[in-house]
Amino acid sequence: MLADVRAGLFERERGGQRWLPPKYFYDRRGSELFDEITRLPEYYLTRAERTLLAATMPAWMRALHPAPGTLVELGAGSADKTRTILDAMRRARPDGVAYVPVDVSAAFLDETAARLRREYADLRVLPLAADFSTGVRVPRGLPEPVLYAFIGSTIGNLDDREAVHLLGRLAARMSADDRLLLGADLLKDVDVLEAAYNDRRGVTAAFNRNMLRVLNRELGADFDPRAFAHRATFDPAEGRIEMHLVATSDQAVTIPGLGTTWIPAGESIRTEVSNKYTPVRLGCILARAGLDIVTWQTDDTGGYALVLAAPVR
Repeated sequence: MLADVRAGLFERERGGQRWLPPKYFYDRRGSELFDEITRLPEYYLTRAERTLLAATMPAWMRALHPAPGTLVELGAGSADKTRTILDAMRRARPDGVAYVPVDVSAAFLDETAARLRREYADLRVLPLAADFSTGVRVPRGLPEPVLYAFIGSTIGNLDDREAVHLLGRLAARMSADDRLLLGADLLKDVDVLEAAYNDRRGVTAAFNRNMLRVLNRELGADFDPRAFAHRATFDPAEGRIEMHLVATSDQAVTIPGLGTTWIPAGESIRTEVSNKYTPVRLGCILARAGLDIVTWQTDDTGGYALVLAAPVR
C-alpha cells in the first residue's frame, strides 16, 4: 500500500495526475457501500448483468462439455449475482461443484463464504483473500474444468494494457477446457453513464471518500475526507468514466514513511477509471490476451455484454 501511494499520490510533484488504486476502496465498509451502490436506481450495470446471467447461464453451462466443476470469481464481493452461475453449474454438474471467491477484503469475503455455505450445503467454498491483479493461485485438487468469472465490468477499472496483461496471465493458466466469463459495460449515452457514478443519495461519494479513511487507518495518514468533493465525469477521448476526489481547500497531507504532500484547492486525486467498451475494442483486448470468444450476448438495450471465452491453443 505504501508503495502504491508513493507512486500515485506524489505523481503531481513529477508533473502528472495524482492517482490511487481503486482496490483500496474495499475494506469492509467500502465493500458494504459498493453493495449498496449496486442497488441504486442510477446504477444500471448490476441489473443489466443480473438479467443477462439469468437468461444465458442455463444454456451456456449445458453447452459446455465437460461442464465446469469449479467457479473462480475474481473480485467476488457479496457474490450476489454469483448464485445464478452456481445454480446453472450445479444443474449441469450434479456430482458437485466448488466455488473459489477471490477478493481483497478478507472480512467481507469470510461473511460471503459463510452465507453461501448455509445456502448450499453441497457446495465446497474456498475463499481466497488476494489482490487478483497480482495473480491468483487456485487451490489444487478442485473439480475440473474451471470457469473463471470476471463480472461486474471490473475489467473496466483497468486500462487496455493492464487488461491484456491480467487476462493474458489468466489465459496462460487455463486448460483447453477452462472458460472465462466476462462482464463488460458498453459505450452508451453520456448522461446515463455519468448518472450511474453520481447518485442522488451520495452513496458513491461516500464510497469514494472511504479510500482516504482506509489510508488514514492503514498508513497513519491524516487526510480529511470532508475536505474532498466527489467528481465523476466521462472522458470521450479515453472512452471511460473517471472518478476523482477534488480538494475543496488547500491540503497538507502527511503520510508516515513518505512525508508531506501539498494538495491545493481544486486539484484532484483520480481514484478510479471505468472503461466503456465498443465490441471491437473489447474483442481486441481478448484476442491480444490469447482468448477466443465462444459466445457473446448483450442486454436488450445493447448496453451491457456477457462474453464466454476460451484460451487459444
